[in-house]
Order: sequence, then C-alpha cells, then structure tokens
Amino acid sequence: MKPPALRPGDKVGIVAPASNIKRPDLDAGCDALRRAGYDPFYFDSILDQDLYFAGSVDRRVRELEDMFARDVRAVLCARGGYGANYLLNHLDLGKIKAHPKPFIGYSDLTCLMTHFTDGGLVTFHGPMAAKDWAHEDGIDFTSWQSALSANSAWDVPLNPEVRGLADGEGEGTLYGGCLSILVSSLGTPYEIHTKDTILFVEDVAAKPYQIDRMLMQLKLAGHLNEVRGIVFGEMLDCRQTANQGYTLEDVIMRVVGDLGVPVAFGLRSGHVSTQNITLPLGVKARLTVSSANVNLRILESAVNTV
Repeated sequence: MKPPALRPGDKVGIVAPASNIKRPDLDAGCDALRRAGYDPFYFDSILDQDLYFAGSVDRRVRELEDMFARDVRAVLCARGGYGANYLLNHLDLGKIKAHPKPFIGYSDLTCLMTHFTDGGLVTFHGPMAAKDWAHEDGIDFTSWQSALSANSAWDVPLNPEVRGLADGEGEGTLYGGCLSILVSSLGTPYEIHTKDTILFVEDVAAKPYQIDRMLMQLKLAGHLNEVRGIVFGEMLDCRQTANQGYTLEDVIMRVVGDLGVPVAFGLRSGHVSTQNITLPLGVKARLTVSSANVNLRILESAVNTV
C-alpha cells in the first residue's frame, strides 16, 4: 500500500511517538522544513512530558492516529529515544491504513515502521524533524526526493564510505531499521518478518560484542536464514576502544559470512554523522556487491505519483 507522493508546498505533520522533545530543536527543524518548501504542522501537545516520554501513551496514540486522518501529506517523526513500543498494542492499524501517508523516522521508531510495513504499508527510514532537519547538512536531499516523489526505479545515492564485505547479487523487499529494536521484537506479537528481504540494519554507540550478540540472536532465531542481502549502516561510534585489534566488519562477517548473500557496510541512514539518506521500506530492491562496487537499486516507486 503506497502513499501519495510528497511535493514541495505540502503540509507535513510532525509527531512524537517516543521520547520527549525540546522546543528549540523542534523550531529549528520546522524552519528547515519551511526552507525546503514544506508546511510543518504539529499539535501543541507534542511538547508534553511524562517521565522520559513525549506525554502519555494515550496522547501519543491519539496524536499518531489523528495525524494520519487529517489533511497532512506526510507524517514525520520528531525524534526517537525510547517509548514507541508502548503504542503497539493500542494503535488501530486500520485507521493508519485507511489514510496511507509517508511515515518517516528511524531509531526507536523502527518498531512502528516494521509493524506498519508488515501490515502492508510502505514506510521511510530517514531524517527526523527535531534531529536531522534541525542541523545543518543533516539531510541527503537526493534520496529524500527520490524516495518520496520518484515514479520509477532509482539508485540509492551511496556515500563514499560504503563498501562491500561479501560479493553477490540479491533481490528482495527492503526492510529493517535499528538493530537493537529489531532484536527487541523477537518473541512478541510484533516479531519482524525477514524472509526474502534485503535487510538494512544500523545502530549507534553499541560495542562490537553487542552487535555480535544481537546478530547472533537474529541468526539463532532463524531471521537471517532467508534474507537475500544485508546492508549495514554507518554504525556510528560502534567500537570497543580506539586501538582495538579488530574491526566491526570482522565481527559482522564472523556472524553473517556464511549466509551466501551480498553484504555491504557503511550506508548513512538513521544514526549518522551527516546527510541522512532516506530509504523506502516495503518495496522491491536489488543489492549488488563486487570487489569494485556496491549498488542498491530501488526497483519500484515507493509512492503513488498520480
């Protein structure tokens, strides 16, 4: 179920389904959205706080469902943090699917994005209002525009740091998000579905042995058995010490090197140092990895352009 394309001049609804947000960050993000040609909108309650959450579960559920129902063209998360999992067994997915719109976020919002994608909606792993939009050079506009408005196949504009770890070619549904959130779904009614996917995984400030443990948990749970390819994010600050005698890539390949699928590393989407790349999740993609090149091609439009 593809949402309508997002165009310059469209109204963008901002929501906070997880942690509380700060007014200066929200204001900075809204200013940047206006400069990009969009009309940001949010409910005043977005600044509510309950412990470390952006208000009560009821407020956050109501905000999200109301934003899908009203006259905005996209629903953009303000930030991640923690708390979106509280919404899962309260949200009416039927209300969300009745008004398909681009839903954009990452980090803790991964649990909502996989829930929506497993329910048949295309979602978008990309920059958030009070995070990337609030900082200079926080957005990769080429991928943002292609993901949210392209009417044909397109190549993800990979940052120069992307490199291949295992050669090969695979096609599948692009799927995934923050590794720690993907793993936290296991054993719940909202467990991820990775069969026939190009699996994108990223995280921040997790030590290599923790990345190892989470990947092994996915592997032991059978969730890597039928993936068609794996793309790792920038994996910002994921190291043990500055002079550790191994790389994160060594750790990763110890776990996934025997899967026989293409593996790439370094795609800058989610927790990133700069220029967050937008990835459409729930659409067909092809990952091609060779010793000389990595290519991630989106094989269909992620939005309806008519």
